[in-house]
Amino acid sequence: MEWKKVVEQMFPAGHEVRQQGDLLLGEGRCGNQTVAVIGTTNHTEVGVELALEMAAAVLAVMRDHPARPIAFLVDTSGQRLRHRDEMLGLNGYMAHLAKCVEMARRRGHAIISLVYEQALSGGFLANGMMADVCAALPGAEIRVMGLAAMARVTRISEERLTELSISSPVFAPGANNYLKMGGLDALWEGDLSACLTKALEHVDATDHRSVRGLERGGRLLADAVTQRVLSSV
Repeated sequence: MEWKKVVEQMFPAGHEVRQQGDLLLGEGRCGNQTVAVIGTTNHTEVGVELALEMAAAVLAVMRDHPARPIAFLVDTSGQRLRHRDEMLGLNGYMAHLAKCVEMARRRGHAIISLVYEQALSGGFLANGMMADVCAALPGAEIRVMGLAAMARVTRISEERLTELSISSPVFAPGANNYLKMGGLDALWEGDLSACLTKALEHVDATDHRSVRGLERGGRLLADAVTQRVLSSV
């Protein structure tokens, strides 16, 4: 779905979200709250420059609007896989963005993330997987690695991986499978403004992903392993 339609549905009371290249910036009104909006579009890759721009936007919200909720709108094809960005230390820039998001959370900013188009690999970590509430539209595409690439890395045939993906969401892309694994809190359907309002009312910074993955049948061992590790500490 085009970002403008998503924003209009999330903020029917009005918004001032604008596009700057592949970056989305602005704010919108949801009920009696004003929400800062930071996002990406055009299936963009997150490189050095975009990571810095997003981090600067988070810092600006902390400076100018203490405790204001932040909504990330996610549409990315992952981190930029270029020699230049790797030599500049893209991992450090991504870590800087992640640290800014965590600092915002610690200063009382609720972090909401919505995948409205696609979210791939490292481009989804800091602005998606770190959110207090991570949601997606039903038709969103979410994956870490395609089955063809997974076959090359694991040396398991793509045909076999395709078979496994039928019964195990770990091998399969798509928002529904990430919901089963606990990677998503919810799929947002219908009234996006109501979904956002509900998310803001039930923000919980505790990581429940392994528990939800077990409850939903998508990750059966993650929580058990976590508990064994914790009990041995």
